[in-house]
Amino acid sequence: PVVHGFRHGAYLWLVDLDALPRMPWLLRPFAGFRSEDHLGDPGLSIRENVLNFLRLEGIHLDQRCRVLMLAGARVLGYLFDPISVFWCYSGDGTLECVVAEVHNTYGERHAYVVRPDADGRAVVGKEFYVSPFFEVAGEYTLTFGLTARQIYASVVLRRDGRMAFSGTFQGVPHPATPLALARTVVRHPVMPQQVAALIRWHGIRLWLRRLPVIPRPNHVPQKGIGP
Repeated sequence: PVVHGFRHGAYLWLVDLDALPRMPWLLRPFAGFRSEDHLGDPGLSIRENVLNFLRLEGIHLDQRCRVLMLAGARVLGYLFDPISVFWCYSGDGTLECVVAEVHNTYGERHAYVVRPDADGRAVVGKEFYVSPFFEVAGEYTLTFGLTARQIYASVVLRRDGRMAFSGTFQGVPHPATPLALARTVVRHPVMPQQVAALIRWHGIRLWLRRLPVIPRPNHVPQKGIGP
């Protein structure tokens, strides 16, 4: 299903990695999913790459497992996807873990593997440079919810006991029909480009206000992740 929900300028898809959507040829440029946009080997499927990465993390799921991905899609060959979320279920339907794959504007990525509690919440230390205005310090509180009626993803960064950043997506799933996608194209034809421009403009405004810029540290890719 596609998520028809907007929050902080986001338009996201919820897809089963065993059955990625395939739209009519005229709409395909507005809903593309490629392995190169996510963790792992571009020559393998997104599902294979997620399972390979989990094995490196000591989590072994068999071929009966199911992986659902919440992510942006390529639109006219362009993708801007700050975070992709993978819900990983065992063959009996038990949620084994969630992978939160974070991307920055420098083409780098980092994945956090968490086992949320009963409320869908997990806490991890920040390990990846995302914004030029934040050091690689503090901890994230990640909250994920996925039901037939609602999808929820929240990221809160805390440093020294204080909230430094928060971002939330909340949407209602609807079937990803060609008609639904066509309506979205009419209303928001270049959503990834728009979001990327708004984020960069926000950064320029912060820089003009003389907010200190944190130099980007040397990036060491995670094993099994890629760039």
